[in-house]
Amino acid sequence: MKKVLNGKAALAGLLLAWVLIVHFLTGCSGGQEEKVRDLEFTVMSENELPEELKQMVQEKQTAPFKLTYSDDQNLYIAVGYGEQTGGGYSIAVKSLYLTDNSIVYDTELLGPENGEEAGEEKSYPYIVVRTEFLEEPVIFE
Repeated sequence: MKKVLNGKAALAGLLLAWVLIVHFLTGCSGGQEEKVRDLEFTVMSENELPEELKQMVQEKQTAPFKLTYSDDQNLYIAVGYGEQTGGGYSIAVKSLYLTDNSIVYDTELLGPENGEEAGEEKSYPYIVVRTEFLEEPVIFE
């Protein structure tokens, strides 16, 4: 009987140790990083894009994409939602902010308004924003 209890106690101790190790190893990565500040941005039209970036967007627009592009002064962040049936789509920037270690960028595809004629021609909605040049990696949400 004592061997069974010692075995159960040892197993319980190992499980407790495992839970504590997992807890401590994942404790810092459990939530989002805290916002340092919002970033100002400008939504760019296709004719305002640097030629190299415009070409990259045209090559990728048939499938969903996320990309960044920078020159010496600006950081461009692009998100495309791939091929959509019909038109009337728009994209909202929900947030663009800086944390201690990254830039967080969150967008949302908005469908045609109720009653709006979407048409049958395919569309490729995307958005490109320009913000200040920063070297932190961009996290797309």
